[in-house]
Amino acid sequence: MKLFDVYPLQQVSLEKAAGSFLWDSEGQRYLDMYGGHAVISIGHSHPHYIHRITEQLQQIGFYSNSIQMPLQEELAALLGEVSGKQDYQLFLCNSGAEANENALKLASFHTGRKQVVAFTGAFHGRTSLAVAATDNPSIIAPVNESGNIVFLPFNDEAALEAHFKQHGDQVAAVIIEGIQGVGGIRMASDAFLQSIRRLCDQYGAVFVADSVQCGYGRTGRFFSHDHAGVQADIYSMAKGMGNGFPIGGIIIAPHIQPKKGMLGTTFGGNHLACAAALAVLEVIRDENLLQHAADMGTYLMDALQATGALENVRGRGLMIGFDVPEQHKNLRKDLLERYRVFTGEAKPNVIRLLPSLALPKAEAGLFLSALQEALALPVVV
Repeated sequence: MKLFDVYPLQQVSLEKAAGSFLWDSEGQRYLDMYGGHAVISIGHSHPHYIHRITEQLQQIGFYSNSIQMPLQEELAALLGEVSGKQDYQLFLCNSGAEANENALKLASFHTGRKQVVAFTGAFHGRTSLAVAATDNPSIIAPVNESGNIVFLPFNDEAALEAHFKQHGDQVAAVIIEGIQGVGGIRMASDAFLQSIRRLCDQYGAVFVADSVQCGYGRTGRFFSHDHAGVQADIYSMAKGMGNGFPIGGIIIAPHIQPKKGMLGTTFGGNHLACAAALAVLEVIRDENLLQHAADMGTYLMDALQATGALENVRGRGLMIGFDVPEQHKNLRKDLLERYRVFTGEAKPNVIRLLPSLALPKAEAGLFLSALQEALALPVVV
């Protein structure tokens, strides 16, 4: 049997990881400035993380949600404490797409409506409803197509206002990333997020804050939407939530009430997943990683802007993007192949940085030195 060939692969096979470093099958060391799509939140193979999962596995690894599970309650309490959302309710699942799927389904249950407002450049996942709300026709199969999704221009307050004025009584939810990741590190303005909150309140719609990539402390606040001073009705989470262990979730404002059987999952919130998520939150809290991410992000963005060779450096905390000029179009490839540095991309010409929130300054310096050397290579003509 062969693998189903859907991934464009880098020619690297990784065998070991620690902190911000990775080692391949030949013993070569790589610096990880991408965290496997923003998944590695507290660093690879953190000792507390390993201990938590190992200890849990020696007791019980899995049982279904048909029993009481104190670990889930412990996770909910700690998540409320670290995020500042103590009065919200937690539903656990397995991935970011599943989190967004459940968020939109719950919004429709709550409002009795069908329409979802999403925005140009959005990426919300690959499951049926999540992908229908994703602005990428190439990954939307015919069966995923839905007349219930309306795409509006990102950061266009006038278009949003006009849509609600005409269709507000049909809108079940507005879903938005605080910073678009796959869309190229495009930041929702504070004013735009505030307009969404105001209009959802006015028309009885649900504000869904997709925090799968831009949440969990990555921007220096627990949720990137927090920078705008607004409270969403539902926040979706995954990626950095488990530091590599599959877990996702939504937290739900208290005015949205549950009913038995309304949502469900087999694997979501299992014992091992909760142990991984608890370890992540404990490290974020105990190592003050929110502040560290904010400080390290400022350091990196200042240095990137100072190079003078990059365009439109942007982001918050350790969610950073910049445009690569045409003469340096091989920059990401050179960083990986010549300097052994992993970075991310967004089409057509954006490099994305999504390292661990625990990225030490020394490792940030290694990246900046490699970048300067790569930018000094002969330009592409």
